[in-house]
Amino acid sequence: MGIKEMFSLEGKVAIVTGGAGHIGSAISEILATAGAKVVIAGLDSEKSKKKAGEIIKECGEGCSGITMDIASPQKVRKAMRTIAEDFGGIDILVNNAYFGGRGSIEDISDKNWEKGIDGTINSVFRCSQSVIQHMEKRKGGSIINISSIYGMVSPDPSIYGGTDYHNPPNYGAGKAAIIQFTRFGACHLAGKNIRMNCVTPGAFPNKEVQKDVKFISKLEKKIPAGRIGLPRDIKGAVLFLASEASSYVTGVNLVVDGGWTAW
Repeated sequence: MGIKEMFSLEGKVAIVTGGAGHIGSAISEILATAGAKVVIAGLDSEKSKKKAGEIIKECGEGCSGITMDIASPQKVRKAMRTIAEDFGGIDILVNNAYFGGRGSIEDISDKNWEKGIDGTINSVFRCSQSVIQHMEKRKGGSIINISSIYGMVSPDPSIYGGTDYHNPPNYGAGKAAIIQFTRFGACHLAGKNIRMNCVTPGAFPNKEVQKDVKFISKLEKKIPAGRIGLPRDIKGAVLFLASEASSYVTGVNLVVDGGWTAW
């Protein structure tokens, strides 16, 4: 198998939850560039459809945007069913979307705590569970869960303290659970030829946060690579795990953090 064939996603159907967002857009783009028919799923259908249109213009590949509420098991199952029927199956799922509630460890409410857990591990579970039967019909598939370095280490209070960018405690707890769920899923779905892996990004602040030069400077001092992550930096990791290049890789947490967690 040559390099092009190894990384080709021709004939594959891929779903990216939150696929029109900061990192999600880059994920949708690379999967489409590799030849997959990409379904961008999000709460804001207009945003998803707009991104799909941009990808079609750039890549010339099939791409569409749909509404999917990852907080609702019923709506997730219905969306997966519709995608499988419309596209003939599902081969790749990237669990990228997130929602949560704010608060510090001292004052976060039970409601906001539970909302953050639902928006991380619970949503990844329900999307993954809903896609299994459709991947079985295709004789296999690849599920890629997007976690965070804050599922591995704590945010540094000296960087985030006093800013609006501090992640709540349930965010890291939920992202850590995603990493463990990935290992469980990999072991229990291997017999169905379904691989489950995780990509863990480091500091990938969006364009709005990047305007805070002082904060970004603090982040960059923490990173061995000396810079923040850019959406393009996530593309190679996702393409690798989605393609035949990683056919013998499952249960892995691939950290893309510029070395943040190395020290």
